[in-house]
Order: sequence, then structure tokens, then C-alpha cells
Amino acid sequence: MDNDDELVGRVLGRRQALAILGMSGVALAVGSTGVAAAEPADCVDCVVRPEMTEGPYYVDDRLNRSDIRQDTSNGVMSEGTTLTLALRVLQVADGRCTPLKDAVVDIWHCDAAGLYSDVPREGTDGRNFLRGYQVSDRAGWARFTTVLPGWYRGRTVHIHLKIQTSGADGNPYEFTSQLYFTEEFKAGYLAVAPYAAKGAPDTTNAQDGIYSADGVGDQMLLRPARRGRGYAATFTVGLDLSDTEVGGDDAMTGPGGPGGPPPVA
Repeated sequence: MDNDDELVGRVLGRRQALAILGMSGVALAVGSTGVAAAEPADCVDCVVRPEMTEGPYYVDDRLNRSDIRQDTSNGVMSEGTTLTLALRVLQVADGRCTPLKDAVVDIWHCDAAGLYSDVPREGTDGRNFLRGYQVSDRAGWARFTTVLPGWYRGRTVHIHLKIQTSGADGNPYEFTSQLYFTEEFKAGYLAVAPYAAKGAPDTTNAQDGIYSADGVGDQMLLRPARRGRGYAATFTVGLDLSDTEVGGDDAMTGPGGPGGPPPVA
């Protein structure tokens, strides 16, 4: 049985995290506002992850579902390579890192053609494919089934992430960021159907204004592993619920204004 008070790890400062990274090659994420567990899973130290802009197409559709591929307005399933994404939410307090239960974890992203659902200018008004939320369980996990995202002009491939809970002061607490993929991984799946019909993406991670801002984008990289005909990935985000600056206006802006540039097919 999962234990709500299970000690997941200890919190590392930036200097400690970089030292371990240099000595061991372990993939640690170091940023400025959230906190995350290092990977692989047997390394349980906690270090900081960065917030990133929400983007212009967050929609609170109240879609409580694990499989976000279906458009419930017409029953159509989004085409693309399946991605099983497991997100773990941790709480950091007093130097401890423990699972955070009952956090609302939202993800949303574009389809293989680079379109978001419920965007009138894209002709998807009233549709809700590739959107949904889950509530974290006692071990802090929220699990999703989706497809690998496509791309649109001016942005590197990404998945949006929002976590909502209550802060230590009892007020709403919201962490927002974006998840990315390595260039090698993207090149592989974007070269096959249905992604290949759109051609090669015009923006790499390094060229993306949001990914490259302050040099923190590589701290939000997913590293999917093959699972059957699709892929699976895990990612862990901890929250310092006493940090009232998380989710503030300064964290929610980026190149192109709040949310960055809108997608262009």
C-alpha cells in the first residue's frame, strides 16, 4: 500500500545537484521554482525544476480522464504514436520530499497536424481532443494515455503541464510548465505517418524562445522508452507549497507575450 508520508528524497541545492551531475552522469533537473526528483528512479534526491509560460490555449474543460486521445464531441480518436505519460507530484517541506495526493494535473498539446482543440481560429471550436486532467493518487502519480505531439511554426515540439493544489497558506497554488523531447527522438517519430505529412519542423529546441529562455528547457526533457508500438515516459515534479511566487505573473510570461506566439499551421 502506498504511504502518503513516504520519504521520497532529500532536497538538493543547485551546487550539490550540479556536483552530482558532473560526477555521476545522472540526469538531474535544476531550475528556479518547482522541485523534482532526479532520474533514474533509484536516485531519490530532489532538485528544482523551472516554471514556464502557460501558452495561449489552456482551456478548463473539466475533462477528468486518463486517456485524452478522444474528441468527445464526435468520438474521433487522435491519430499518432501512443505515449503513456506518468507524472509524479511531490511536496517539499523541511528538507523532505514526499508524495502529494489530490493535486489536479492537467496536460494539453497539439495533434499530429499541429492543431489544438477548442481554438476557433483553427476550426476546432467545441472540440476537446488531447486535453484532460487527473488527480494525483496517494503515491503522487497521475497517468495519461495520449499521442506524441506534432509541431507548428515557431515552436519546438512540446506538451503543456499545469498542477493545481493548495499552498501552505491555504490559497490556490498553481505550477505551470512545458515538457519537451530531444532532437534525436523527435526526428525519429516525426518522419513517420501521420506526422511526416507535415514535413520537418521549422524550430529546434535551441531555436525556441521559450525552451531556450534562461537556459532551462533541457531540464524539462522527457525521455520516452519504447513500449509495444508506442512509447512510455515518466516525469516527477515536486512543489514547495510555501513558495507563493510560483504561478505569479512574472512566471507566466515569455517570448511573444503571455503564452508565447500562437500556433500557425
